[in-house]
Amino acid sequence: MEISRYPSKLLEEAVEVFAGLPGIGKKTALRLVLFLLRQDKDVVEHFGQTILRLKNEIRYCKSCNNISDKEICDICANPHRDHSLVCVVENPQDVMAVENTGQYHGIYHVLGGVISPLDGIGPDDLVLHPLEEKIKRGEVKEVILALSTTMEGDTTNFYLYKKFRDYPVKITTLARGVSIGGELEYTDEVTLGRSIANRTPFKDVFKL
Repeated sequence: MEISRYPSKLLEEAVEVFAGLPGIGKKTALRLVLFLLRQDKDVVEHFGQTILRLKNEIRYCKSCNNISDKEICDICANPHRDHSLVCVVENPQDVMAVENTGQYHGIYHVLGGVISPLDGIGPDDLVLHPLEEKIKRGEVKEVILALSTTMEGDTTNFYLYKKFRDYPVKITTLARGVSIGGELEYTDEVTLGRSIANRTPFKDVFKL
């Protein structure tokens, strides 16, 4: 019979749950669990209820697919944003990264991922319909492809360029101030801001 290194099965299960989170190892998970164990019961209950509410009540904007508390997110509902300018990103973290630069005043479209055959993610797995409809209706003048400069990001950029190049819309991409292979959400605000401000036509970057 295998002897557990934990004094309690409940403790072990809680550590396993926390260790399943990205970037959390077993030691960090144990520290987090023991921290919660030392807190008052109402603090832990509030923690648990907050996670449940997040899972059960969070919504995704019908217009851009960003995380929202409402049917239409605050950015899409803001009449002072430039709705003819759409920044295409992979996930909500990237929206927050671009917003933190203070250099962008258009709206967004969150794909919910990037094309990655090794992970079984193809074009049909991306959220594209709302963006495509806006472009077809002539509401969009420029699409900024702001995906991470990884192989998967560049593959997705190229797919989107081919999909939309025949429409009367300008397609640009971030200036290569963002390091090759870098994830957008980890790029510093100054570099990311300059990359947005100095964006270039997609076809010029990739010699299409």
